[in-house]
Amino acid sequence: MVNRISPILKAKLIIQLQGSPKMAQIIMGAAAKHLTPVTLELGAKCRAIIDSLSSSWDKKIAMKRILSGKFGNCAGQVCIGIDYILVDKTFVNELVKLIKPWIPKMLGENPKESHSISRIVKKNQFLRLKNLLDEPMVKKSIIYGGSSDEDNCEPTVLLDPPLQSTIMTDEIFGPLLPIITLDKIEDSIEFINAMPKPLTIYSFIKNEEFERKITKGTSSGSLVSNDTIIQYAADTLPFGGVGQSGFGRYHGKFSFDTFSHEKAIARRSFLTDIWFRYSPWSDHTLQLFRSAFIFDYLSVVLITLGLKWA
Repeated sequence: MVNRISPILKAKLIIQLQGSPKMAQIIMGAAAKHLTPVTLELGAKCRAIIDSLSSSWDKKIAMKRILSGKFGNCAGQVCIGIDYILVDKTFVNELVKLIKPWIPKMLGENPKESHSISRIVKKNQFLRLKNLLDEPMVKKSIIYGGSSDEDNCEPTVLLDPPLQSTIMTDEIFGPLLPIITLDKIEDSIEFINAMPKPLTIYSFIKNEEFERKITKGTSSGSLVSNDTIIQYAADTLPFGGVGQSGFGRYHGKFSFDTFSHEKAIARRSFLTDIWFRYSPWSDHTLQLFRSAFIFDYLSVVLITLGLKWA
């Protein structure tokens, strides 16, 4: 399919892809042969930043939204699912204590029998996820779950797996949730900027000043505050990535704009003409050009009448 682009696609259609950067390169390579415009939606490991929440209500709602954003949407097999959590070391123990009881509450005590979590779509994807957990230092970081068989991959939480491990470098696309601790939560901005740009950043933060720093100091396809997934459901918001998470945007009218070509049409009258647009040019006509370019029409008149000089 990639090597055979139909005559229709050669014209004006835009290829839209939801997948990995590697697949995106293949698609772009095929499209480039025909100069076909491309819109790509990728993933590049969406992150969640969690600050120390003081209110028990805020903590409860945050946990439900985080777990729903990770496990509730096709067991993490979506490009906008949370790939890992960034948290302050002083809050991580409380975060883990909050997460552990909420997983069985939301997904059931026995994942094999649960109707609230999806199964892995293909066997090769299941084996890929199993291999992620089988890396020695990764397996040691498992603090919840970790069991699997050919029909099921249990929701799994990991604490500080090695940053060089595959689970932290490749998009997970499954029910595995790493938690990465930082000396202070403000370090999350530098951490995010050191990685490929994500499709989405989810922030659970009460500090408005820190929230503004994240907004201004990071680059991502979208930024969601105190919730997950909702940016995809809102067709009034543009959806798309940036950098390795893709480019282009769609949803609602944005889809219409993306898949349309805005043709510029200009018309002029023969009644008036600007004489100094034509050669030969001189310092005098250059003065007129400069004034006309900044809409200084008074200077144009004065220069034309010889009442103003450079």
